[in-house]
Amino acid sequence: MGKEMMTSYAYYRLPRAKSYTRIVQHKGEPEQIRSVESLNGRRGFVVAPFAITDGCPLLLIQPDEVTVGEMGEAMPSADVPSMDEKAETSPSLSYHIDFSNFFAHLQSGEFRKLVLARREEIHTQTPVEPEELFLRACRMYPRLFVALVSAPACGTWLMATPEILLESDGQRWKTIALAGTMKLRKEQLAFDNPPQSAWARGDEQANIAWSTKNIQEQRYVATYMVETLEHFSTDITEDGPYTARAGHLVHLRSDFSFTLPDTKHLGSLLKALHPTPAVCGLPKREAFKFISRNEYAPRRYYSGFMGPLRLASASEECGAESTHLFVSLRCMEISGNHYKLHAGGGLLRDSNEQQEWNETEAKLETMRSLL
Repeated sequence: MGKEMMTSYAYYRLPRAKSYTRIVQHKGEPEQIRSVESLNGRRGFVVAPFAITDGCPLLLIQPDEVTVGEMGEAMPSADVPSMDEKAETSPSLSYHIDFSNFFAHLQSGEFRKLVLARREEIHTQTPVEPEELFLRACRMYPRLFVALVSAPACGTWLMATPEILLESDGQRWKTIALAGTMKLRKEQLAFDNPPQSAWARGDEQANIAWSTKNIQEQRYVATYMVETLEHFSTDITEDGPYTARAGHLVHLRSDFSFTLPDTKHLGSLLKALHPTPAVCGLPKREAFKFISRNEYAPRRYYSGFMGPLRLASASEECGAESTHLFVSLRCMEISGNHYKLHAGGGLLRDSNEQQEWNETEAKLETMRSLL
């Protein structure tokens, strides 16, 4: 599975799919797009950062080669890594400084919500091939969207995320509001909500009680989604909130389906949606600027989005156009045997520093477990 130095590629596996798609661009480098809105009328595999800069461009990979691969073995029934319970750790100094700064601005009333991210770096004795890490993630996390991308302008990134930014089944479009996080206890690990269809949820089986903070955080995101979608569609259906599982974590989720009278302006819709309050904050514009200026570790492609945009799918009948854009959560940047893992959490006025740190620890475990 080795790659030439300048070859750009993307692998992706949709949630619960039994196969994955491999896209390779042999000719030149991926196009660098100046803004999210400039995706209007375009197609390709999108690799978008949290904030577009000269050093962190939005990329559009054009497929010269598209193939479908199989996992090679059956997926486990539960996407939870085998691990011992970790002892609770204390927040690092950099996280403590960031939390204090963010929390002060929440207490002052300047923001209703801010998302604080952190980065952890891991070195291994010998490197693991990125494609092997991708296959491990596919087998370990069948409920998540798993993607591996590599290009000269962005480096190599792997993610396994539960959050849809924009998706289509050919007739209706979908996005979700995902916020609030809890780690499943051992007695809850059998909890599952397999979809009855591509977008439907199943019955909730676990006895999970959500805190007021988590409920309020999710409602902020859901309200923002409705207000945003109303500028593009008059036919919006909301389902939720409900508890949805992602690996060893559960989140509060609401699903929104809608029609788009004009699909030539998907870039404009994506600009309105990204970044969602689930990865940014409220008010959105001011929170985005504050995070970009104050967070200790640059996010780069963490909390951006990626996936196929209006691409003909090799795994779907008749080569129908396929759009599956997901928020880049639970991700790592890969460079040889050096791995940078990213995670974040939403802060409100009643947030607790140790609890928020513990949430990021649980999220980082998604990628740690692959190593």
